[in-house]
Amino acid sequence: MPKNKLNHDTAVVEVIALSGFDKALAYAVPPTCQATLQLGSLVRIPLRRRSELGVVLRFGTDQVVPPGKLKMLFEVVQPYPVLTPDLMELYRWAQKYYAATPEAILETMIPAAIRKGMKPKTRRYISKGKAPTVEELETLEKRAPKQAAILKFIRQQVKPLPRADILKAMKISASACDSLVAKGYLHETDTEEERVAYEDELGDQESVVVETRPVLTEEQDAAVRAIHDAITADVFSVRLLHGVTGSGKTEVYLNAIEKIVAEGGGVIFLVPEVALAPQTVGRVRARLEARGVHTVVWHSHLSEGERYDAWKALASGEAHVVVGARSAVFAPVQNLKLMIVDEEHEPSYKQEESPRYNGRDVAVFRAHLNKSVCVLGSATPSLESLYNVERGKYAVDRILKRVDHRQLPKIHLVDMRREALQGKGASPISRTLANKLVDRFEKKEQSILFLNRRGFSTSILCPDCGYVASCKHCSIPMTFHRTDGKLRCHLCGEQREAPLKCPECQSINIRKKGLGTQKIEDIVQKILPRAKIVRMDADSMSKKNLYRKILNDFRIGKIDLLVGTQMIAKGLDFPNVTLVGLVDADKSLHVEDFRAAERTFQLIVQVSGRSGRGDRAGEVVIQTSTPHAPPIQFARKSDFDGFQLEELEQRREFNYPPFRHLIRHLFRGRNPDKVNFYIEQWLKVLDQEMEGQLEVRGPAPAPIEKIRDEYRFQLWYFAPSASRVIGKLVALRQQFKMDKEVIDLIDVDPMNMS
Repeated sequence: MPKNKLNHDTAVVEVIALSGFDKALAYAVPPTCQATLQLGSLVRIPLRRRSELGVVLRFGTDQVVPPGKLKMLFEVVQPYPVLTPDLMELYRWAQKYYAATPEAILETMIPAAIRKGMKPKTRRYISKGKAPTVEELETLEKRAPKQAAILKFIRQQVKPLPRADILKAMKISASACDSLVAKGYLHETDTEEERVAYEDELGDQESVVVETRPVLTEEQDAAVRAIHDAITADVFSVRLLHGVTGSGKTEVYLNAIEKIVAEGGGVIFLVPEVALAPQTVGRVRARLEARGVHTVVWHSHLSEGERYDAWKALASGEAHVVVGARSAVFAPVQNLKLMIVDEEHEPSYKQEESPRYNGRDVAVFRAHLNKSVCVLGSATPSLESLYNVERGKYAVDRILKRVDHRQLPKIHLVDMRREALQGKGASPISRTLANKLVDRFEKKEQSILFLNRRGFSTSILCPDCGYVASCKHCSIPMTFHRTDGKLRCHLCGEQREAPLKCPECQSINIRKKGLGTQKIEDIVQKILPRAKIVRMDADSMSKKNLYRKILNDFRIGKIDLLVGTQMIAKGLDFPNVTLVGLVDADKSLHVEDFRAAERTFQLIVQVSGRSGRGDRAGEVVIQTSTPHAPPIQFARKSDFDGFQLEELEQRREFNYPPFRHLIRHLFRGRNPDKVNFYIEQWLKVLDQEMEGQLEVRGPAPAPIEKIRDEYRFQLWYFAPSASRVIGKLVALRQQFKMDKEVIDLIDVDPMNMS
């Protein structure tokens, strides 16, 4: 049996290295480390004649090691364990379920700043020491007037002051201060200072939440009571909070959080986009800070110092609540009692690089490990979650009305095919949308335009010879960016100057085709020349915290119209927005993905929900070339039940998720013939070893067949349970010999089919 405490006679531990080893190694613990070492500690170990990092998974070992042959670990890197007991179990599960290496999982769970051994930020303060005699002070004034000046200043202060600030203000060198410290006239102390992300989010607007607590609607109150009952039961449960946009789901979350922290429990609150973190953390802090509850932020856009301080606050038990994006699901929260996954349907919860985990599903499993409650919230829940409700695995709470009796926005559907026939030109902004934009600007109301495509034009082509400016390394057209006149590939980053004439036939008729957010920004600026228009997409958000500034400016009315992509499509709450326009609403419908209809429906409903969240009624203009497509019609009528029934029936007919699990196996390499050869050999192995355990479809070229000069082919595996087949698949793959020029990856429950 594995030991659960360190035996000081033997002092042996098993450590999993972060450098690629797939099994734990035994190490002896030197006496200097025995007092600080714990399960889950990050340690430095000797490995391959180098110093490497590892995590202590176990006290003691079953490994047979000759006496005196065990190597000693070097040091304990951090004062607190980097993996709590539940995170250690989560690590083992995620490694197996997502077919990931221990290294990939651990590096995701443990932030880089922690692995680097970062220490707290300290600030040196100086205060008065022993009092100088009159003679000593006179001597200082004669021989060292600067020392005398700083000594007199400090003697007048009531509390210690920052050393650096004083030296800078008085223009005195550090040596003068050091001399006074050496003589005992001054004392120096180092004090830790926490780097608090979004400290300024607790502004006047959010402070109102503390003073004027909202009165819950009947539906909100019922949801709160149901979640409270689940928390009180102290058993694992998952509740789907299905509330229409603007129904006050966040207020339900806040009530649940208050109950948990009042009882000393911990909370993880996940949001799908970094852009939503400032708004969310502001509301949580406004509700909890007055109670002395510390809330931290956790996502990849933080500085290493901010990330370290957030980790330390949670690991030490100083903070009990964390708000963050996908990776916050691994935050070391103590006594975890509540997991909240807002906008649970969002594909951004799925990581596309190894380890390819889904933050929502990991949250559910972590809640299971802690016997806690997981609340999944959305106005457009995923079909997987709805299917779990149907099967009785999840409970559901529904909020079908907006707060304060606000109406859902009025939706206008514009057929862009008719628009092109009736007008003099094919403008991407319909006359209906243009007129409403002008009307809102004149009324001093705000608008949002959504287009899920950045850049100025999606392609450059020649109508004379058919030439298309494509990436040399990827099988997609390059996107033209007006700001610098360059063509860019959004997959590999390749860029080059946009041609003025066709490189093939030298025609000067070469044209820019398609739409991007830059082009929409230009067109709307001509419609509203006096308006303040800002674009928000991956190209414009290159500077840290720029998205925070833009959203804050929009909130306080400095911006009239926001043009953006996915990052403005969900969760944002701006009461003065009364018009939302979806420029190319059916773009997501025409992709090779069985979830295309679901994604389109969700996107339209979510973007539409940004309108009419204040006192004034909202409107939405949906521009489409396929107005009769079922997802668009269901979204237009806000008919979620109708869409769910139709889409689930189609999925059931083809036995697609959620009725079976899907595993995607992607093969890539520079030589397509070699890639196909190894796929065929692998299929023979599957036929022999996995017959009847899964359905195999393919091979077929991936929708984007080439990226970075590598050709891509895929297999799809369908199985009733991914966990029952993934172990054997991985074992077979490890035994299968494949050319090093062919790379493959296994993606369990994929969200991206490209």
